[in-house]
Amino acid sequence: MSTAETLRALLDGPHTATRERVRWWLSQPGNEPADDLPIEEHRARVLEWTKELASEGDTAIGYPVEYGGKNDPGAGVTAFETLAMGDLSLLVKCGVQFGLFGGAILHLGTEKHHARYLRDVGAMDLPGCYAMTETGHGSNVQALRTTATYDPQTQEFVVNTPDDDARKDYIGNAARDGRLAVVFAQLITGGEERGVHALLVPIRDEDGEPCDGVRIEDCGAKLGLNGVDNGRLWFDNVRVPRENLLDKLAQVHADGTYFSPIENPTRRFFTMLGTLIQGRISVGGASISASKVALTIAVRRALERRQFGPPGGDEEALLMDYRTHQRRLLVPLAKTYALSFTQLRLVEDLHAVFTNEDAPERERRELETLAAGVKAIATWHATDTIQGCREACGGAGYLRSSRFASLKADTDVFTTFEGDNTILLQLAAKNLLTDYKDAFGELDKLGMAQFVAGQALSVLSERVPLRKLADSLLPGRDDDADLLAHKTQLDLFRWRHEHLLAGAARRLKGGIDAKRDPFDVLVDTQDHVLDVARSWVDLVILESFVEAAKGNALLSKLCTLYALSVIEAERGYFQEHGRLSATRSKGVVKAVNTLCGELRPHVRDLVDAFGVPETALGDARLVADEQEQVPA
Repeated sequence: MSTAETLRALLDGPHTATRERVRWWLSQPGNEPADDLPIEEHRARVLEWTKELASEGDTAIGYPVEYGGKNDPGAGVTAFETLAMGDLSLLVKCGVQFGLFGGAILHLGTEKHHARYLRDVGAMDLPGCYAMTETGHGSNVQALRTTATYDPQTQEFVVNTPDDDARKDYIGNAARDGRLAVVFAQLITGGEERGVHALLVPIRDEDGEPCDGVRIEDCGAKLGLNGVDNGRLWFDNVRVPRENLLDKLAQVHADGTYFSPIENPTRRFFTMLGTLIQGRISVGGASISASKVALTIAVRRALERRQFGPPGGDEEALLMDYRTHQRRLLVPLAKTYALSFTQLRLVEDLHAVFTNEDAPERERRELETLAAGVKAIATWHATDTIQGCREACGGAGYLRSSRFASLKADTDVFTTFEGDNTILLQLAAKNLLTDYKDAFGELDKLGMAQFVAGQALSVLSERVPLRKLADSLLPGRDDDADLLAHKTQLDLFRWRHEHLLAGAARRLKGGIDAKRDPFDVLVDTQDHVLDVARSWVDLVILESFVEAAKGNALLSKLCTLYALSVIEAERGYFQEHGRLSATRSKGVVKAVNTLCGELRPHVRDLVDAFGVPETALGDARLVADEQEQVPA
């Protein structure tokens, strides 16, 4: 195999056939991204594409076999993230229909819901919505204000929107195509509020007209993703049968009696959200794919475009021969590889948990933590990488035909949907600081800081022997360690994380010991808490890359570039805390430059390994011809 083929096999992971199937579909005439269509034409094309994929059995891979699927959630996520190389409106349409809407029915519903709905959902015979977000409440899902009040006389739930602040907003599939919605609402039965639960609520009839009591409004043009029909929903005392409650985690009996195997309402709420974690993992993977598209376009451009050169020379130099250009493309390229291998690990963990009903709670919580952190880092990386690649292509990258306009606009929302990134990092940090203590789920926001203060240091003591922890926090330079060795890099990443973790715990505990308001303590330490999460995700990403690079010299060198680029970005922290001398810190910068030069001859192989279909690369004038021999 060629170098690019060898790398692609590693990047594709265990679901190569699934990836190749999606690449083939994206390469077919008529399936190229539709970046400049009028909104209604774009929506219509995306709907037809979605139906085509559904008719070929490519959309329900993760569903049980008896409902038209293959019971393979890992392959389902893989197909989704590969689809992100094409039109991102199609990606999101599929994510809403088969991931969010169908996923809610699969994971929150029971057998009766599966039998009635899943096959039609997977075949696109029943277009649906996932109606969680409200105008007044986005990230704070627990405080949603839509209500679902049980009426024992008719054995129905009455779903109601109390005011415009509680309308369901930005809901994919709502403006035009959706007929049934999974609606998240405050459940009320026996005169008592039971917390947020999910119900199935019809929003359109067979003729496409809004159902009685349902008001629908189009969100209109957006910054991007205009092939997706986002809309707003209001419910005016809409009645739905008792069996429309997705009742895996809680049931309401005919007389209104409420029962849940999870007694604590807060834990029940977070368990409900945890079952929908596949969406976060999918969005993170899609962001990585979008980064691959941008890098492929920009690297090919840099291997074709010439600018300036040695005085008196016969021809100008290729952009890729300039160190600044190598840095602006090879550093994000290295991180994209690192994230790709982390994503493979995430998908493997997801598959293991979702195909094992008896998976331990700790495994589920670890998956939730990693999914939250990687989704945040991967989507921010996509935003930065696409912008950097656009700039690297100059004026040509500003043309709509280059794809950068749509890549930027369509991925921008990835940083806030399926969880705002800042909130997700706080979630990851919370889990890290409490070592997944079950009691943490019982606390409200005001109790969070107090609990962390009481537990975090003891948790650290359990995880790291006290003497080792104390030693790790003392200033100590790594002047004798080989910065090009993965062990040294891992040691530095691990030290940074543990140092930040211990520091955050001390600050939280100190604030509580001083009898300050717990919420004020938490607010004051938020920046530190977020750094804890970032440092941990950085460590996990490096661990994943080091493992994947074993036995491959080129990947090992690229892994070192990733590690040293992070150390370079954080060298102020390492110097402030005595881990790197000024001389060693300068050496990191020099090493990054050297690695860029050494990787320069391999850059075309490195992006070809992504396997981005030619139809997804925009205007042919931006890329070097595939057969062209590019000088090294």
